[in-house]
Amino acid sequence: MSIRSIRFGLLVAAACLGSGIAAAGQPAPASPATSEDCLACHGDADAKRPDGRSMAIDAARFGTSIHAAIACADCHADAGRELPHPDRLAKVACGSCHDEVAGKYHDSMHAWAKEKAGLVGAPSCADCHGTHDITPHTERTSRVYRDRVPATCGGCHAGVREKYDAGVHGAALKKGASNAPVCVDCHTTHAITRTDTDAWRLRVTGECGMCHAKVVESFRLTFHGKVTELGSARVAACADCHGAHDILPAANRASMVSKARLVETCGRCHQGATEKFVQYDPHPNPSDYSRGAVLWWANRFYWLLIPGCFGFFGLHSALWYWRSRRDGGRS
Repeated sequence: MSIRSIRFGLLVAAACLGSGIAAAGQPAPASPATSEDCLACHGDADAKRPDGRSMAIDAARFGTSIHAAIACADCHADAGRELPHPDRLAKVACGSCHDEVAGKYHDSMHAWAKEKAGLVGAPSCADCHGTHDITPHTERTSRVYRDRVPATCGGCHAGVREKYDAGVHGAALKKGASNAPVCVDCHTTHAITRTDTDAWRLRVTGECGMCHAKVVESFRLTFHGKVTELGSARVAACADCHGAHDILPAANRASMVSKARLVETCGRCHQGATEKFVQYDPHPNPSDYSRGAVLWWANRFYWLLIPGCFGFFGLHSALWYWRSRRDGGRS
């Protein structure tokens, strides 16, 4: 039995004792209330929250959570007043302990929606991490455990979750691929920003390159990649061609980069694109002969041409300088 379980058992025992004292007509606990005082009510199997849920369930969950060692009043400031406390306690200030994380959250799209746009349904800490049953993100029971992240985010972003599940990333995750990207890999965890800004578009290539290094390296050899590297967000990046959440293999006709849809995809930027136009290779690899013999030979030719030109004219300049010095010395 763990120390946490023993401590929780003692709290429950104290709660039962407290209930017995209250039943005998003893006065209510004095302010400030302790966790034992809280459990005197919340540990009772018959006690209900204002929304009808059992208080005992919250108490049991809290006893096995990562916060089991702290007091109720550390999060619920109103719980420190004389009992009974208000039906709804004050909002929990997670930032009082997790200030660095809170700072990132307050700069995020979620915080903007909740605090500035007035969208009360926008997520805050408890919506993602839970309330009394918070466990470390490394445990499978955690709402933010890697495999459970899509389901947690999908609680609000249901449509996006459906697209993700249908795509290659979601399929890989279901098959148990530990390196399959989930929401937080691309959007981060707390500092989530808008995806329609230039700053986000310019970061997309780097984010995809965390897994697809060779593909991104070849993309950066193209016009699209060069312009992106120069800081312009006006050209196509990964998501513009492959999609964002509903990424599918090129062999799938529904994929944005399948032969059946390639003219349509390129035509979004290049009006009038034809079958011949889309033969352009967006991920060239000059070192791979099987990908394109012409490109391979052209690359080899320039590897000889450029050093040869610089070498020849460098030697020519050196000899010219030597002769000018020699002839100048004679005069």
